[in-house]
Amino acid sequence: MPKLADYISVVTQPVIDDLRLLADKLRGKVIRNINSTAVGGGVTEILNRMVPFLQELGIDAHWDVIKGGERFFAVTKKIHNALHGATERITDDDLEVFIRTSKDNMAEMDLSGDIIFVHDPQPIALIEKKESNKWVWRCHVDVSEPQRNIWDFLMQYIPRYNAAVFSAPSFSRPLPVRQFLISPSIDPLSDKNRDLPDDMVRTVFDKYGVPLDKPVITQISRFDRLKDPVGVIDVYKRVKKYNDCRLVLAGGTASDDPEGLQVLEEVREAAGKDRDIHILLMPQNDLDVNALQRGSTVILQKSLREGFGLTISEALWKAKPVVASHVGGIPLQIKNKYSGLLCRSVDGAAFAVKQLLNNPGYARKLGENGREHIRNNFLLTRHLKDYLLLFLSLFHSEDVVYL
Repeated sequence: MPKLADYISVVTQPVIDDLRLLADKLRGKVIRNINSTAVGGGVTEILNRMVPFLQELGIDAHWDVIKGGERFFAVTKKIHNALHGATERITDDDLEVFIRTSKDNMAEMDLSGDIIFVHDPQPIALIEKKESNKWVWRCHVDVSEPQRNIWDFLMQYIPRYNAAVFSAPSFSRPLPVRQFLISPSIDPLSDKNRDLPDDMVRTVFDKYGVPLDKPVITQISRFDRLKDPVGVIDVYKRVKKYNDCRLVLAGGTASDDPEGLQVLEEVREAAGKDRDIHILLMPQNDLDVNALQRGSTVILQKSLREGFGLTISEALWKAKPVVASHVGGIPLQIKNKYSGLLCRSVDGAAFAVKQLLNNPGYARKLGENGREHIRNNFLLTRHLKDYLLLFLSLFHSEDVVYL
């Protein structure tokens, strides 16, 4: 794993110096991150990189994962969908499963430390074990239009936290606690984002049986209805009428998402027997994801709702032209017609993809602009600095702070 000094060539020496200066003020503090899964999803990817860097900076950082059975994760998936605005029937029995599992985790987990950093709704009820330490709730999802009764249920816990963190201004809500706005990030030196030789890219496409004899449109996401993989197939079919191309839908499922395999079957049914549609159920293989993005002609992210969408930052970092939905945190990453193209429908996405396939020079310029936008705003070092400032602020003024 790279060390902080390895990032100097990407972000310059003063950026690393600032991180060390801030971290010195947190020496001796114990920071404990808690989420719902160790495998799959953007939160896991961020914690995999963030925790070791905090440790390198001399901070006693930890990462713990709650436990839960199939019923618990089925309930939390419905809560996830409801927070995104979907209509879900969540019964009193469902909420009882959530509360009971949370109490089991409270009894088993070490919740000591100076700062307890809770990620997303699944572990939110652990706040009931709060003592004199500081607790932060990090909401990674878009809660701008949540199902009212589910938001009301979470509000019995949120006010007990010292602060809440959201990814975009539009996600924040009126709360009686301090709010921080911190965007997620990518690690430019990780296996998923580092430079790869062309022969490795070709080898990965060969491995998955995807020929590079025609343009390749790719969406890389979990098989989740909110990522609209069936809608991606509809986009491809519209483009295919005018531009011969291939479609790659690649991703996996997270351990806290029980719907993944069901959605995968829906995608396979929608694809039918089209030999130019390649559906790849991939293990956690960051190098392969990296190669698939680099070898693609256009990257698509047709989410219906989105917390942030780190696959967009990953694609832009590789200077790839991206077509993505105008939802959630995506507009923070894509300035329309400058660093990518935004869309609001299947027809809009298809029109944008055709535009890029028919104008390679324009596609290349969008990709170049996108890479610089990510360099300036969405790399791990900026994210790490924001978190260090957040941690420091917990021991100082109670004024609202916007990072």
